[in-house]
Amino acid sequence: MTLLINNDEVRRILTMEMTIEALEESYKNLAIGEATCRPRIDIRIPTSDPTKNYQFGSMEGGSTKGYFAVRMKSDIIYETTYNGTVTGEKYCMQPGLFCGLIFLTSIENGEPLAFINDGVLQHMRVAGDGGIGVKYMARKDAKVVGMLGSGGMAREHMASFLAVRNIERLQVYSPTKANREAFGREMAAKYNIEVQVCDRPEHIYKGADIVAALTDSAVPVLDGTLIEKGAHVVYIAGGGGGDAATLERVDVYLRFGDAPGPVGYPELATDAEYLAWEVRPDLPKFGVGRDKRAHGVALPDKRVTLADIISGAAVGRTSDEQITWSERGNLQGAQFYAVAGKVYELAKKAGLGYEIPTRLFLQDIRD
Repeated sequence: MTLLINNDEVRRILTMEMTIEALEESYKNLAIGEATCRPRIDIRIPTSDPTKNYQFGSMEGGSTKGYFAVRMKSDIIYETTYNGTVTGEKYCMQPGLFCGLIFLTSIENGEPLAFINDGVLQHMRVAGDGGIGVKYMARKDAKVVGMLGSGGMAREHMASFLAVRNIERLQVYSPTKANREAFGREMAAKYNIEVQVCDRPEHIYKGADIVAALTDSAVPVLDGTLIEKGAHVVYIAGGGGGDAATLERVDVYLRFGDAPGPVGYPELATDAEYLAWEVRPDLPKFGVGRDKRAHGVALPDKRVTLADIISGAAVGRTSDEQITWSERGNLQGAQFYAVAGKVYELAKKAGLGYEIPTRLFLQDIRD
């Protein structure tokens, strides 16, 4: 039987600790040649509404450990302005609904094992990266988080930070007062930590050991001039991120790694976050940033990789005064087989998931 596993079931069985462990293992397998992946690929097509475009995104990867997965998204993309900030928005069919699926297969016999809603898993794998960055780059005594954002990504990142550091205080700002106050109460109650809900974004930086931008802004939201010495910086792709001053002040940059190039075509290797093909490329597209070329290795002269740190070939932070920054790189495809494989195993053990006869996905005509 092939399983259909929904978000509620993923939330019941997957922990942040499991997610971080699965991601780290996958990155190690990439480094030793036991796993592979490709960068995200987007296809963009203008809709009949000139303010929106259709975007299909996919990323894939697998390893000798047993699983392969492709993650697929079908979105209508547009931008809007909220409280003076440009935000990237998306939906499928109608606002509030989204279509993101992970197709998990066995590398031993090709069997389609599961289709998994990607919502919860998506937040967990992104936040897991944040936790890995903090684990290897933040000061050992880091205990204060300064955060921009109070949505799902913010919630999961707090879980990831607490999984790797003894966090005692959160300073949080988001544009909607009710949202940031509710988030603050939730975090204080859930983790028994001190929470300061800030009325202005600049107030999150004072004394912050970890500075995190976890918003849906389409433009930079961090103010690098306010980041204090010794802080570690985390921000999500497409989530506002750092301004030029942030990058200028970074002393050590941990980029987990880069997707390998295709066999026989090393010249096609890229460090780009994603590659895109467009219908009517002369027309503006929305929700994909302001640059035509995707972000790659940002600070090559300050870069270390996760493989180098784990192997001892390089070190990360060498001083409590350094400002550090971590990001995944274009290894998204290596995340989904690892975490989805774990979810599949847990669901099978717990008897969760809707069973679909596998024969419905098979045929006797060779393709």
